[in-house]
Amino acid sequence: MRHAMVASQLRTNAVNDQRVVAAMARVPREEFLPAGVRAIAYRDAAIPLGGGRYINLPMATGRLLTEAYLTATDRVLLVGAATGYTAAVLAEIVGSVVAVESDPALLAVARTALAGIGNVELVDAPLQEGAPASAPYDVLIVDGAIATVPDALVAQVRADGRVVAGLAERGLTRLASGRKTAGGFSLAAFVDVECVTLPGFEADQPFRF
Repeated sequence: MRHAMVASQLRTNAVNDQRVVAAMARVPREEFLPAGVRAIAYRDAAIPLGGGRYINLPMATGRLLTEAYLTATDRVLLVGAATGYTAAVLAEIVGSVVAVESDPALLAVARTALAGIGNVELVDAPLQEGAPASAPYDVLIVDGAIATVPDALVAQVRADGRVVAGLAERGLTRLASGRKTAGGFSLAAFVDVECVTLPGFEADQPFRF
């Protein structure tokens, strides 16, 4: 099923970084899921984790990692670690990963699933705050859709660092990428796809009379 995922969900949807493809072919996704949904670990759909949270679609995660242009020496801040699957994939590609998650039940699964992976640090913190104590990072990856990337997260990325994230707007989700420069930061969407939404990033609602 894992190799079928690679063939039908990744290679056919522009996940063309061979390091990303190889890592997703190696990491056993089912080991990062609650027992009740392990049988559908490789389904091309968001998989419920409980508490209103979902593991992202393989294609969405694969596209985000591809567009991050990862290198072997990168220090990555991963926001929305969930049960640790994306952190485990990243660990096979980059130098180190700081993975942030706030849900206690998901953290418990991630701690068990990531045990023994030495280049991943799991941080219990609000997603929108990131992990400033270990900044700066070469790459920020938000493995889910949010209304906007908070300044607090952008501030943790080094100059010329890369950012990839899902964006949610008016019921639609898309994936976007960008760089932080001395002059500022912006994201540009590169594909409209289904992507799970992350809590805690809701846009401020405009005042209405």
